[in-house]
Amino acid sequence: MKEDSKTKRAVVQAGLRGLGSGFLDWLQETGRMGLFFGEAILAGIRPPYKGGRIIRQVHFIGVGSLFVILLTASFTGMVLGLQGYYTLRKFQAEGLLGSAVALSLIRELGPVLSALMVTGRAGSAMTAEIGIMRITEQIDALDAMAIDPIRHLVAPKMIAGLIAVPLLTSLFDLVGIYGGYLVGVQLLGVGSGSYFSGMEGSVVFDDIYGGIIKSVSFGLILTGVACYKGYFAKQGAEGVSRATTESVVLSSVLILIWDYFLTSIL
Repeated sequence: MKEDSKTKRAVVQAGLRGLGSGFLDWLQETGRMGLFFGEAILAGIRPPYKGGRIIRQVHFIGVGSLFVILLTASFTGMVLGLQGYYTLRKFQAEGLLGSAVALSLIRELGPVLSALMVTGRAGSAMTAEIGIMRITEQIDALDAMAIDPIRHLVAPKMIAGLIAVPLLTSLFDLVGIYGGYLVGVQLLGVGSGSYFSGMEGSVVFDDIYGGIIKSVSFGLILTGVACYKGYFAKQGAEGVSRATTESVVLSSVLILIWDYFLTSIL
Protein backbone atom coordinates (compact mmCIF):
# COMPACT_ATOMS: atom_id res chain seq x y z
CA MET A 1 0.00 0.00 0.00
CA LYS A 2 2.89 2.31 0.94
CA GLU A 3 4.66 1.40 -2.33
CA ASP A 4 1.57 2.40 -4.36
CA SER A 5 1.39 5.71 -2.52
CA LYS A 6 5.08 6.42 -3.19
CA THR A 7 4.69 5.57 -6.86
CA LYS A 8 1.70 7.92 -7.24
CA ARG A 9 3.57 10.70 -5.45
CA ALA A 10 6.59 10.23 -7.72
CA VAL A 11 4.36 10.38 -10.82
CA VAL A 12 2.68 13.57 -9.60
CA GLN A 13 6.04 15.16 -8.77
CA ALA A 14 7.47 14.22 -12.19
CA GLY A 15 4.39 15.70 -13.88
CA LEU A 16 4.68 18.95 -11.91
CA ARG A 17 8.41 19.17 -12.70
CA GLY A 18 7.62 18.68 -16.41
CA LEU A 19 4.95 21.40 -16.33
CA GLY A 20 7.23 23.79 -14.47
CA SER A 21 10.13 23.15 -16.83
CA GLY A 22 7.87 23.65 -19.87
CA PHE A 23 6.50 26.90 -18.45
CA LEU A 24 10.00 28.25 -17.73
CA ASP A 25 11.13 27.32 -21.28
CA TRP A 26 8.09 29.11 -22.73
CA LEU A 27 8.74 32.15 -20.52
CA GLN A 28 12.40 32.27 -21.57
CA GLU A 29 11.53 31.95 -25.29
CA THR A 30 8.84 34.66 -25.03
CA GLY A 31 11.22 37.02 -23.26
CA ARG A 32 13.99 36.42 -25.80
CA MET A 33 11.54 37.02 -28.67
CA GLY A 34 10.29 40.24 -27.06
CA LEU A 35 13.86 41.55 -26.67
CA PHE A 36 14.62 40.61 -30.28
CA PHE A 37 11.51 42.45 -31.55
CA GLY A 38 12.36 45.51 -29.46
CA GLU A 39 15.96 45.58 -30.67
CA ALA A 40 14.87 45.17 -34.32
CA ILE A 41 12.27 47.96 -34.08
CA LEU A 42 14.81 50.34 -32.50
CA ALA A 43 17.34 49.45 -35.22
CA GLY A 44 14.69 50.09 -37.87
CA ILE A 45 13.70 53.58 -36.71
CA ARG A 46 17.26 54.78 -36.06
CA PRO A 47 18.90 56.58 -39.03
CA PRO A 48 20.73 56.20 -41.35
CA TYR A 49 18.26 53.95 -43.13
CA LYS A 50 19.21 51.05 -45.36
CA GLY A 51 17.15 52.27 -48.35
CA GLY A 52 18.60 49.90 -50.94
CA ARG A 53 18.15 46.82 -48.76
CA ILE A 54 14.58 47.86 -47.86
CA ILE A 55 13.64 48.28 -51.55
CA ARG A 56 15.11 44.87 -52.40
CA GLN A 57 13.11 43.29 -49.58
CA VAL A 58 9.90 45.06 -50.65
CA HIS A 59 10.47 43.66 -54.13
CA PHE A 60 11.14 40.20 -52.72
CA ILE A 61 8.04 40.17 -50.52
CA GLY A 62 5.70 42.17 -52.79
CA VAL A 63 6.51 41.23 -56.37
CA GLY A 64 7.54 37.69 -55.42
CA SER A 65 4.20 37.06 -53.69
CA LEU A 66 2.10 38.70 -56.41
CA PHE A 67 1.11 35.53 -58.27
CA VAL A 68 -0.04 33.62 -55.22
CA ILE A 69 -1.94 36.69 -53.91
CA LEU A 70 -3.76 37.23 -57.22
CA LEU A 71 -4.64 33.55 -57.53
CA THR A 72 -5.88 33.26 -53.96
CA ALA A 73 -7.82 36.54 -54.15
CA SER A 74 -9.58 35.54 -57.39
CA PHE A 75 -10.86 32.25 -56.06
CA THR A 76 -11.70 33.63 -52.62
CA GLY A 77 -13.84 36.35 -54.23
CA MET A 78 -15.49 33.83 -56.55
CA VAL A 79 -16.33 31.50 -53.66
CA LEU A 80 -17.72 34.43 -51.65
CA GLY A 81 -19.82 35.46 -54.64
CA LEU A 82 -21.17 31.95 -55.08
CA GLN A 83 -21.90 31.22 -51.42
CA GLY A 84 -23.15 34.74 -50.76
CA TYR A 85 -25.59 34.58 -53.67
CA TYR A 86 -27.21 31.29 -52.58
CA THR A 87 -27.40 32.45 -48.94
CA LEU A 88 -28.87 35.88 -49.76
CA ARG A 89 -31.32 34.41 -52.29
CA LYS A 90 -33.10 32.61 -49.42
CA PHE A 91 -33.94 36.04 -48.02
CA GLN A 92 -34.52 37.59 -51.46
CA ALA A 93 -31.62 39.94 -50.78
CA GLU A 94 -29.33 39.22 -53.76
CA GLY A 95 -28.81 42.96 -54.16
CA LEU A 96 -26.68 42.92 -51.01
CA LEU A 97 -24.14 40.59 -52.60
CA GLY A 98 -21.65 43.38 -53.37
CA SER A 99 -21.76 44.62 -49.76
CA ALA A 100 -21.32 41.12 -48.36
CA VAL A 101 -18.33 40.34 -50.60
CA ALA A 102 -16.60 43.69 -50.03
CA LEU A 103 -17.06 43.78 -46.25
CA SER A 104 -15.91 40.17 -45.86
CA LEU A 105 -12.76 40.86 -47.86
CA ILE A 106 -11.85 44.31 -46.55
CA ARG A 107 -12.48 43.66 -42.86
CA GLU A 108 -11.38 40.05 -42.51
CA LEU A 109 -10.38 37.74 -45.33
CA GLY A 110 -8.12 40.11 -47.26
CA PRO A 111 -5.71 40.93 -44.39
CA VAL A 112 -5.68 37.41 -42.92
CA LEU A 113 -5.33 35.39 -46.14
CA SER A 114 -2.74 37.79 -47.58
CA ALA A 115 -0.64 37.50 -44.42
CA LEU A 116 -0.90 33.71 -44.40
CA MET A 117 0.12 33.51 -48.08
CA VAL A 118 3.10 35.84 -47.52
CA THR A 119 4.08 33.81 -44.46
CA GLY A 120 4.15 30.60 -46.49
CA ARG A 121 6.16 32.07 -49.37
CA ALA A 122 8.34 34.94 -48.13
CA GLY A 123 8.42 34.27 -44.37
CA SER A 124 9.76 30.73 -44.81
CA ALA A 125 12.38 31.97 -47.30
CA MET A 126 13.54 34.69 -44.85
CA THR A 127 13.93 32.13 -42.06
CA ALA A 128 15.90 29.79 -44.31
CA GLU A 129 18.14 32.63 -45.56
CA ILE A 130 19.03 33.92 -42.08
CA GLY A 131 19.26 30.38 -40.70
CA ILE A 132 21.82 29.40 -43.35
CA MET A 133 23.78 32.57 -42.57
CA ARG A 134 23.72 31.55 -38.91
CA ILE A 135 24.96 27.97 -39.41
CA THR A 136 27.63 29.04 -41.92
CA GLU A 137 28.86 31.64 -39.36
CA GLN A 138 28.20 34.61 -41.68
CA ILE A 139 26.32 36.36 -38.86
CA ASP A 140 29.29 35.82 -36.55
CA ALA A 141 31.50 37.31 -39.26
CA LEU A 142 29.30 40.44 -39.34
CA ASP A 143 29.69 40.73 -35.58
CA ALA A 144 33.45 40.35 -35.93
CA MET A 145 33.49 43.21 -38.48
CA ALA A 146 31.53 45.42 -36.02
CA ILE A 147 28.42 45.33 -38.27
CA ASP A 148 25.20 44.99 -36.28
CA PRO A 149 23.43 41.94 -37.83
CA ILE A 150 20.04 43.04 -36.46
CA ARG A 151 20.36 46.42 -38.16
CA HIS A 152 21.90 44.97 -41.32
CA LEU A 153 19.72 41.87 -41.83
CA VAL A 154 16.57 42.02 -39.72
CA ALA A 155 15.43 45.68 -39.67
CA PRO A 156 15.18 46.05 -43.51
CA LYS A 157 13.05 42.90 -43.73
CA MET A 158 10.67 44.11 -41.02
CA ILE A 159 10.30 47.57 -42.57
CA ALA A 160 9.70 45.93 -45.96
CA GLY A 161 6.99 43.77 -44.39
CA LEU A 162 5.24 46.88 -43.03
CA ILE A 163 5.17 48.34 -46.57
CA ALA A 164 4.56 45.28 -48.75
CA VAL A 165 1.88 43.41 -46.79
CA PRO A 166 -0.67 46.31 -46.74
CA LEU A 167 -0.10 46.84 -50.49
CA LEU A 168 -0.64 43.14 -51.19
CA THR A 169 -3.75 43.19 -48.98
CA SER A 170 -5.20 46.13 -50.93
CA LEU A 171 -4.61 44.24 -54.17
CA PHE A 172 -6.16 41.13 -52.65
CA ASP A 173 -9.31 43.09 -51.74
CA LEU A 174 -9.67 44.61 -55.23
CA VAL A 175 -9.14 41.34 -57.09
CA GLY A 176 -11.42 39.48 -54.67
CA ILE A 177 -14.23 42.02 -55.21
CA TYR A 178 -13.96 41.56 -58.98
CA GLY A 179 -13.88 37.78 -58.48
CA GLY A 180 -17.21 38.09 -56.68
CA TYR A 181 -18.45 40.34 -59.49
CA LEU A 182 -17.61 37.74 -62.14
CA VAL A 183 -19.59 35.04 -60.38
CA GLY A 184 -22.42 37.14 -58.92
CA VAL A 185 -23.07 39.49 -61.86
CA GLN A 186 -21.71 37.78 -64.96
CA LEU A 187 -22.59 34.19 -64.05
CA LEU A 188 -25.60 34.35 -61.70
CA GLY A 189 -27.32 37.48 -63.00
CA VAL A 190 -27.18 39.93 -60.09
CA GLY A 191 -27.50 43.51 -61.36
CA SER A 192 -24.18 45.24 -61.92
CA GLY A 193 -25.55 48.51 -60.49
CA SER A 194 -26.88 46.92 -57.31
CA TYR A 195 -23.59 45.05 -56.82
CA PHE A 196 -21.48 48.21 -56.80
CA SER A 197 -24.02 50.66 -55.33
CA GLY A 198 -24.67 48.34 -52.38
CA MET A 199 -20.93 48.20 -51.80
CA GLU A 200 -20.63 51.99 -51.98
CA GLY A 201 -23.36 52.45 -49.43
CA SER A 202 -22.12 49.92 -46.87
CA VAL A 203 -18.31 50.17 -46.86
CA VAL A 204 -17.21 53.06 -44.63
CA PHE A 205 -13.82 54.50 -43.75
CA ASP A 206 -13.59 52.52 -40.48
CA ASP A 207 -13.77 49.24 -42.43
CA ILE A 208 -10.84 50.23 -44.65
CA TYR A 209 -8.90 51.67 -41.71
CA GLY A 210 -9.37 48.46 -39.71
CA GLY A 211 -8.14 46.33 -42.62
CA ILE A 212 -5.02 48.49 -43.01
CA ILE A 213 -4.22 48.33 -39.28
CA LYS A 214 -4.55 44.56 -39.40
CA SER A 215 -2.32 44.14 -42.45
CA VAL A 216 0.42 46.41 -41.00
CA SER A 217 0.50 44.47 -37.73
CA PHE A 218 0.45 41.14 -39.58
CA GLY A 219 3.42 42.31 -41.67
CA LEU A 220 5.34 43.06 -38.47
CA ILE A 221 4.45 39.71 -36.92
CA LEU A 222 5.34 37.52 -39.89
CA THR A 223 8.66 39.20 -40.70
CA GLY A 224 9.65 39.45 -37.02
CA VAL A 225 8.94 35.78 -36.32
CA ALA A 226 10.65 34.68 -39.56
CA CYS A 227 13.82 36.63 -38.73
CA TYR A 228 13.80 35.52 -35.08
CA LYS A 229 13.51 31.82 -35.93
CA GLY A 230 16.26 32.09 -38.55
CA TYR A 231 18.53 34.13 -36.27
CA PHE A 232 18.42 31.51 -33.52
CA ALA A 233 18.39 28.45 -35.80
CA LYS A 234 20.25 25.39 -34.46
CA GLN A 235 23.28 24.02 -36.22
CA GLY A 236 22.96 21.90 -39.36
CA ALA A 237 20.42 21.49 -42.14
CA GLU A 238 17.99 19.90 -39.70
CA GLY A 239 18.13 23.01 -37.49
CA VAL A 240 17.31 25.30 -40.42
CA SER A 241 14.51 23.00 -41.57
CA ARG A 242 13.00 22.93 -38.07
CA ALA A 243 13.32 26.71 -37.72
CA THR A 244 11.52 27.22 -41.05
CA THR A 245 8.65 24.95 -40.06
CA GLU A 246 8.35 26.59 -36.62
CA SER A 247 8.40 30.02 -38.24
CA VAL A 248 5.46 29.27 -40.55
CA VAL A 249 3.41 27.58 -37.82
CA LEU A 250 4.08 30.23 -35.15
CA SER A 251 3.46 33.16 -37.53
CA SER A 252 0.18 31.65 -38.74
CA VAL A 253 -1.06 30.98 -35.21
CA LEU A 254 -0.05 34.45 -33.97
CA ILE A 255 -1.74 36.10 -36.96
CA LEU A 256 -5.02 34.29 -36.25
CA ILE A 257 -4.89 35.04 -32.50
CA TRP A 258 -3.98 38.70 -33.06
CA ASP A 259 -6.74 38.96 -35.67
CA TYR A 260 -9.29 37.92 -33.04
CA PHE A 261 -8.14 40.58 -30.58
CA LEU A 262 -7.96 43.30 -33.23
CA THR A 263 -11.43 42.40 -34.51
CA SER A 264 -12.73 42.70 -30.94
CA ILE A 265 -11.18 46.15 -30.55
CA LEU A 266 -11.73 47.74 -33.98
